[in-house]
Amino acid sequence: MAFLQVQFYSKTLNVCSTVNVILPEADQGIGVDASKVGTLPKVLYLLHGYSDDHSIWMRRTSVERYAAQHNLAVIMPAVNHSFYCNEVQGERYWDYVSDELPRVMHTFFRLSDKPEDTFVAGLSMGGYGAMKLALTYPERFGAAASFSGVTDIADMSHRSEQSLLQMDRIFGSHDSIAGTSDDLLHLLKKNAKAKSKPRLYVSCGTKDFLYHQHQKFVPAAEKAGWNVTRFDKPETTHSWAFWDEEIAKFIPFAMGKA
Repeated sequence: MAFLQVQFYSKTLNVCSTVNVILPEADQGIGVDASKVGTLPKVLYLLHGYSDDHSIWMRRTSVERYAAQHNLAVIMPAVNHSFYCNEVQGERYWDYVSDELPRVMHTFFRLSDKPEDTFVAGLSMGGYGAMKLALTYPERFGAAASFSGVTDIADMSHRSEQSLLQMDRIFGSHDSIAGTSDDLLHLLKKNAKAKSKPRLYVSCGTKDFLYHQHQKFVPAAEKAGWNVTRFDKPETTHSWAFWDEEIAKFIPFAMGKA
């Protein structure tokens, strides 16, 4: 696999943006099946959590090794603390990840543009971003995953005073999120009858501080008619050991091999 750190000027953010990218290559190394190299690679947009950046998935997991088995390109952007949204007092990160980033990546690299070959996944805040992309634009993705994700963005029960101020900076008012295009529970219903919808994979540890949101989101998705695969890992918290396991499971799931 080739690993690239791509720095380009983002017109949306009006600043130089950094993205980590993994690309399949013909000679991938010992133990890697390169038989499918030559076809346009499928694409996974892999999103980071609240305290991390574009580098974290490469630093804390073996995602490159997992992707190598499936001729899969992986694109890992950075969005700071934005929750992958257009911030009321800040930058247009939603426009960046939903529009500019995929356009730029397809300009730079030869990647499949088929919806069935395009996937999105993330952890915690990135789980929210992945679900928001998949539920807003269901026709674009074949599969989407949330690992220990923020799946009820309007739920502020676990947030500190400082965190609430941050949410107000992003959303305008944390009291007015429910029922908007930022609310995943609203999007589940709004786009329930989309002609083409991705398969959803949603996982969380039972000891995770976001587990109560997981328990609410999955039944809501099932009730709205989405194809959901749920995984609850007993006695597991918000941890990289869990997320490494989950990205290893999700990649073959997305490729239709699990």
